[in-house]
Amino acid sequence: MQTLLTYRGRTVTAEEVAQIRALIAAHPTASRRELSKRLCTAWSWVQQNGALRDMVCRGLMLTLDRGGLIELPPIRLRTPNPLAQRKRPAEVAVDTTRLAGSLSEVRPVELRQVRRTPDERLFNSLVERYHYLGYTQPVGEHLKYLVYGQGRVLAALAWCSASRAVGCRDRFIGWSAEARRRNIRLLAYNTRFLILPWVEVAHLASHILGASARVVSADWGRLYGHPIHWLETYVDPTRFRGTCYRAANWLVIGQTTGRGPSKCKIPNRPTKQVLALPLHRRFRELLAA
Repeated sequence: MQTLLTYRGRTVTAEEVAQIRALIAAHPTASRRELSKRLCTAWSWVQQNGALRDMVCRGLMLTLDRGGLIELPPIRLRTPNPLAQRKRPAEVAVDTTRLAGSLSEVRPVELRQVRRTPDERLFNSLVERYHYLGYTQPVGEHLKYLVYGQGRVLAALAWCSASRAVGCRDRFIGWSAEARRRNIRLLAYNTRFLILPWVEVAHLASHILGASARVVSADWGRLYGHPIHWLETYVDPTRFRGTCYRAANWLVIGQTTGRGPSKCKIPNRPTKQVLALPLHRRFRELLAA
């Protein structure tokens, strides 16, 4: 069968393009969204948790339309892009009384996964107000945690889908480009980590990282239908030393090139240390499979 293009790792043949044309012709009043869902159902194109991959499918159909291979119906509704027109998270009141002491005084520490719960608003508010990078809405799979001790919020941290290509990481794992394409979903990136400014508890940060590493894979599986075998983060050495990560047994495996996700050959941002924590003894075997 003749392959016409590859989109997000999926090859599309001439026969499949003909199938899409027939689908559009058979449903002349259907919207683009409805057509993408019908196509996902016909192709059994689903995520690990069983949900249709209709957003990716719409991107594929748009690519085919722009290439003149199919003709989509006109756009009926243009919804605003929440990433381009982001509103700041609403402020949520929280107790800011100074909390100081030893780790033993605030234990047991409880991690609550708040993604898709009412407490997600509190997470967004705290990160927006107190993290130096502020809050940005993650794209793709992600989890958000609030950390509690003595009945109060102590910290917040977030995990999201990992970058598709990080040279030192990919060399450390030793996987092929094809294995990386298939298994990149098994990696998670610590995109935000915030100890609230009024909390002064020695060794709390490394303790939280250790506790999070023990639960993130199972929590990811419950929400997205697959485990996590590798955690990573990037530390700006001009701001931080990454001490809490190293104290939690994370490994410094190299540094970024400073080129970001674009194809620019010239560094356009600060280089950062890359730290990683494999969650499985056979992580190389699992990720390179």
